[in-house]
Amino acid sequence: MARMIKADRETMAESHSVVWRFFRNPETAKLVIVQFPNIPLAIFLLATLARIAFHPHGAGATAVSVVAGIGLGWWAVEEIARGDSPFRRVLGGAVLIGFVLGLLMR
Repeated sequence: MARMIKADRETMAESHSVVWRFFRNPETAKLVIVQFPNIPLAIFLLATLARIAFHPHGAGATAVSVVAGIGLGWWAVEEIARGDSPFRRVLGGAVLIGFVLGLLMR
């Protein structure tokens, strides 16, 4: 019974270390979930807020959508290439896949 408890604790410690590493920078061990400044994400958010606040039509709506899409795509590629933690890289990949699928389904 004592061996089983010890094995469970070791398994928990191993899984904790996997989760710990997933959200941390491998070089500094700092927790990295949000990074500032994040210009591409700011561009996406500002364009999205402009779309919500002003409800543009025609060419204005197209321009706002293109700017938002470029910002989101730029952010996703940056996260895949330079994300400080595996979490950020996976998040960038998931957003890029969702973005491309959204474009293809239009």
